[in-house]
Amino acid sequence: MRTVVVTDPPRADAAEVDALAEHGVATVHEAMGRTGCLGPRIRPVHLGSRIAGTAVTVLSWPGDNLMIHVAVEQCRPGDVLVVATTSPSTDGMFGELFATALQHRGVRGLVIDAGVRDVADLHAMGFPVWSAAVSAQGTVKATPGAVNVPVTIGGQRIRPGDAILADDDGVVCVPREDVTEALAAAKARAEKEEATREAFRRGELGLDRYGLRDRLAGLGIRYLTAEEYERECGRS
Repeated sequence: MRTVVVTDPPRADAAEVDALAEHGVATVHEAMGRTGCLGPRIRPVHLGSRIAGTAVTVLSWPGDNLMIHVAVEQCRPGDVLVVATTSPSTDGMFGELFATALQHRGVRGLVIDAGVRDVADLHAMGFPVWSAAVSAQGTVKATPGAVNVPVTIGGQRIRPGDAILADDDGVVCVPREDVTEALAAAKARAEKEEATREAFRRGELGLDRYGLRDRLAGLGIRYLTAEEYERECGRS
C-alpha cells in the first residue's frame, strides 16, 4: 500500500452533486443500471438523513485512526469522508470529536466500513454517519495509510471526488465523470415513478401496468377457484 496523501483530486461538479440529493439512493442506483451500491453492510447510524457530496477517501489499518486525522485537513465544504480499512474492522474509529472537526470544515457526513462510537452525540449534533458497526472499542494512532486514493467498500470502488449519496436505504457511489448522466437518468426515473404512483392511486394494478399477466401464464401460474383448488389438493 502506498502511504500517500493526494491533496488536489478532481471532484464531481458541486451543483450536480447537490441535485442528486433530491433523489433517493434506490432511485439513483436503479437509474444507473443497478450499480454503485455499497451493499447492506453499511447502514445509517440514525434514520432520517439524506446527503450527497464528493468523496474524500481514507485507507486505514484496522483499529488505527491516524489517517482520519490526516484526512480532516484535506476536506472541503460539500465533501463526504469515506473510510475503508486494509482488513475487516469493527473498532470505534470515529466519534464526536472527529465530527466536530469535520462540521467546522463543511463536511456533510461520514461513510465508514468499520465502527463508530459517541452515537448519541453524533445524533444530537446532526452529523450523519453510515457505518458497518457501532462499538465503544478504542483505537490507536500509529500506522501509516493513505488519503485520496481509490478504496473499495462492499465490492464498490470509490475514488476521491466521486459523488456519494446516502440515505436510510444505504449508500451509492456515482463515478465523478458519470454524475451528469446519472442525474438525468434519476430525474427520468423519478418522473416515471410519479406517473406510476398516480396510476396506483387511481386503482391500476402493477400486474397490468407492468404487463405481468402474460409472464404469469408463461411461468405456469394458474388461477383456481377455492372449489377447484380443494379438488386438485384432494387428488394429490
